Amino acid sequence: MANFRARAFTILWLLFLIFPNSDSHPNLDSLHLSLHALRPSPATQISAAEGVLSRILPNHTSSFDLRIISQEECDGKACFIISNAEVKGDTTSHEIQVSGSSGVEILSGLHWYLKYWCGGHISWRKTGGMQLGSVPKPGELPRVDPSGVKVHRVVPWSYYQNVVTVSYSSVWWDWKRWKEEIDWMALQGINLPLAFTGQEAIWQKVFKRFNLTDADLGEFFGGPAFLAWARMGNLHGWGGPLTQEWLDSQLDLQREILSYMHQLGMTPVLPAFSGNVPSSLKRIFPSANISQLGNWNTVSGDERWCCTYLLDPNDELFVEIGKMFIEQQIEEFGDITHIYNCDTFNENEPPTSDPSYIASLGTAVYKAMQAGDHQAVWLMQGWLFSSDSSFWQPPQMQALLHAVPLGKLIILDLFADVKPIWKNSNNFYGVPFIWCMLHNFGGNIEMYGILDTIASEPVEARITPNSSMVGMGMCMEGIEQNPVVYELMAEMAFQSEKIAVEEWIKMYSSRRYGGPNVRAIRAWQRLHKTIYNCQDKIANHNTDIIVKFPDLNASEIVITSVPGHQWYSNEDAIVALDDLLQASKSLENLPTYRYDVADLTRQVLAKISNHLYNKILSAYQNADDKTLKKESSVLLELVADLDNLLASNECFLLGTWLESAKALAVSDELRAKNEWNARTQITMWFDNTEKLPSQLHDYANKYWSGLIRDYYLPRMALYFDLLEDSLTPNVSFPFVEWRKRWISLTNTWQTSTNQYSTTAIGDTIWIANSLLQKYRKMSDVKTQSDYIQNSSFAASIPEETTKEPSV
Repeated sequence: MANFRARAFTILWLLFLIFPNSDSHPNLDSLHLSLHALRPSPATQISAAEGVLSRILPNHTSSFDLRIISQEECDGKACFIISNAEVKGDTTSHEIQVSGSSGVEILSGLHWYLKYWCGGHISWRKTGGMQLGSVPKPGELPRVDPSGVKVHRVVPWSYYQNVVTVSYSSVWWDWKRWKEEIDWMALQGINLPLAFTGQEAIWQKVFKRFNLTDADLGEFFGGPAFLAWARMGNLHGWGGPLTQEWLDSQLDLQREILSYMHQLGMTPVLPAFSGNVPSSLKRIFPSANISQLGNWNTVSGDERWCCTYLLDPNDELFVEIGKMFIEQQIEEFGDITHIYNCDTFNENEPPTSDPSYIASLGTAVYKAMQAGDHQAVWLMQGWLFSSDSSFWQPPQMQALLHAVPLGKLIILDLFADVKPIWKNSNNFYGVPFIWCMLHNFGGNIEMYGILDTIASEPVEARITPNSSMVGMGMCMEGIEQNPVVYELMAEMAFQSEKIAVEEWIKMYSSRRYGGPNVRAIRAWQRLHKTIYNCQDKIANHNTDIIVKFPDLNASEIVITSVPGHQWYSNEDAIVALDDLLQASKSLENLPTYRYDVADLTRQVLAKISNHLYNKILSAYQNADDKTLKKESSVLLELVADLDNLLASNECFLLGTWLESAKALAVSDELRAKNEWNARTQITMWFDNTEKLPSQLHDYANKYWSGLIRDYYLPRMALYFDLLEDSLTPNVSFPFVEWRKRWISLTNTWQTSTNQYSTTAIGDTIWIANSLLQKYRKMSDVKTQSDYIQNSSFAASIPEETTKEPSV
């Protein structure tokens, strides 16, 4: 049987080679047809698109004529067409017609027009929001070429989200915020979004049919801020139990989310059964093949949280549960998709590396999906191939990938922006894949990107011989940061050729600020070549000492390098900030500009803090009490200044996170639980003892005002006090005492209920200017002109940027 399966796959793979674009494979052709049949009527999609238009440009609802067209009019692919409408000479008539093969395509075309004809810009509200002041008033919209503009998708799918994004970013969202996000998705061309909200209520209904109780499930589900890892089988019970109120409200929210996605013509990706089961299932089915997994990051293997249970996919109960789960979702939400996500081996190895066993697991997982939906397609995150590459060698990879019929499994090359798997696996051995940008870990806040890679590598992957690429994806762990990165990545789904980022970044700056500004453009050119050109292949998980203070014994530290991730010269960032601030006279009232100034100033101060920390440790090791006191005082003052800066911008407030968590509760019990979950995730994350911190402490660190003032700053001050107290000869740093005090500080803060502001206080531009002047002396940069004369980067700044550019 195994040999027959191998021969059959070989035949299918050879057929695939004849049609090297995976979206031409018969199984995928069938998928596209079946998904197209699930879409709502053109009138419904147009109405949903018109709703988005009315929210972003309420005065222009009559200016645009939105239409659905057939894929035949798009040459058999997905596309949008922008054309001039017949002008009747009044402000109520249509001026521009935007046609698309779905509601998403219509809105992609609208966004394209607003960007490239009106100089508009759309980003998350927490990164400055929209800049649409440059859009001419009704009756004066720019005309396009008389023949119109047709833009095709270069790949069928634009995928969005990571299985943990729902915990790091959207866990506390209400329907209003979700609707805003789905609007953003559609405008960015997202047509394949992950939709994981509310699945615990589905599991409750399924598992109760197997005689599990509410108490059993209370120990199984994670708390609101930790649901992602409970779903993956990394932990259980932590932050819980969930209340029935939470379960019901999240299910209602999911109904609204899926309904709206469907109206726009999106294909939501729903969850499937991975084998993760409550421990009590073994009591009810003693003969079932249920194994206990190992410890995932708990301090001491506390079984209240760790060592979850996995039902073997080859057990007949696996298909029964998997089938019931898919069917329950269809009953709740309707027939809206055939694509399901399942990650059985996410940071959990199979019990054996035997390829035949791994193939049997893959076959069984897909069989459970297909039992519930005979047209099911398995979408799998490819993170396991990167995070556990020593296990997933070619024989193991091929065994898993080829266990599912070709075209019925799609792989997310999750970290393709830094560590692409497709290059070393012959395009995933012919299995369709989506080129993904991971970019962010833990929802951390740090300016970072690899724009040149994003602008070229997806094209390389798509045009490489025998490519099996079928989509592009954004799989960040947390959103609402680095809007420049996400705008470029979303756009690549509609770009057939590589983008010249040097020119694109000029246009981006002009769109973001409502018009070309010499200083702003020069700042963004420098940022492109430095902060947004990281090529060191290191996963950018923020380790700046302010937000992830090193848990190290000062008596044993060997100073070898500056802490944190430093892939560029901070001098470049200082000069870019200086340029950006020089543009404040004309831009200071723009939220996009104020956000960028706050973010770049934060970035500059964070990197300075890392150098100051090294000076402090060096002074300690040299028993230099005077320098230790001086530099500690400077660093603590810098951190306090940073909190004041971030307090001046509503995008960097702890209060927003905490108040959103509390707002989802209608009972005091749930309100307290939500706040503890929200505070714990961004600090210690997981369990600790009196003397041992969580292994995941600061994983989800944030540069938020309030969190810096009341948690990061006191923690740092505590460490420096202990440094000074132990500067006596023959006295070692009290490392155990440091940990006990830090953990006590954390536990107290996590259980506190003091309120934090959701309103900004202060003038971001004035504060940023003051801090630049105050701290730039800590760098070798004296003046911009001195720097440019001596900088190796100066040669890369075109002379014409000193004049008004043509954008």
